[in-house]
Amino acid sequence: MKSRSGYAYIAPLSLWMGLLLLAPIGIILSYSFLKRGLYGGVSNQITLEAYQQLWSPLYAKVFLNTLLLSGIATVIMILMAIPTAYFMARSKRKTLWLFLIIIPFWTNFLIRIYAWIAILGNNGIVNQCLLRVGWIDQPLRLLYNPLSVILVLVYTYLPFAILPLFSTIEKFDFSLLEAARDLGATRFQAFYKVLIPAIKSGIFSALLFCFIPAFGQYAVPALVGDSRSYMMGNIIARELTITRNWPLSAAISTLLTLATLFALMVFVIQGSRPARVKPIE
Repeated sequence: MKSRSGYAYIAPLSLWMGLLLLAPIGIILSYSFLKRGLYGGVSNQITLEAYQQLWSPLYAKVFLNTLLLSGIATVIMILMAIPTAYFMARSKRKTLWLFLIIIPFWTNFLIRIYAWIAILGNNGIVNQCLLRVGWIDQPLRLLYNPLSVILVLVYTYLPFAILPLFSTIEKFDFSLLEAARDLGATRFQAFYKVLIPAIKSGIFSALLFCFIPAFGQYAVPALVGDSRSYMMGNIIARELTITRNWPLSAAISTLLTLATLFALMVFVIQGSRPARVKPIE
């Protein structure tokens, strides 16, 4: 009876996941193996033409550029999130810091991007302040370049790195750091060889939550980037809406989905391994 009731409990969730997750993925996967229609869309002809087009040097360049931008942004987010989460976990005002971290989510995503345009634009706050102080004679080009894309990506997804790291560090026994210091370790050695291995699961979670959405980002490079910061999400949108090459956009989406599943598998494997504290020399 208990097993039957258990199936009854998970049936609505399974149906929901099947309809809203597996079914769209199945449609995208099937479209990637169809031939492009004469006036857009797809025709009922199975082919690998969409995947063959992915070998174009243009798409390889955009893929590497996407990997570079999202990778740099993710590394910056992790380096910023670890000390921030550590400070929050040791603070007596954890609720206040969590509240401040979550506040940006109360504002629409596009509004936050346009706020950065108002800050970094030629007539933005930064350039106007520098001009009035006399440090520059003409506005600096702070927008529409790869650096602005990385900056906005870091701002957008940094909370997704801080929250899982905070949850992990909060459970850490901080007396281990004091014991390491008593055994002769420096503050950095105790932090690197004791704390970092113990919060490995939180680091992998932060990597996953930041890299995957940054890798598939569309709005940020479209609004604050230029041709040098074109990403795979922009390619998917262009092929879907402008050239109406649905099989090609579906093939790119399928590869991104497979990359996401691979990252999830790595995360599960790494998370299942016990943390090993490095010996302090």
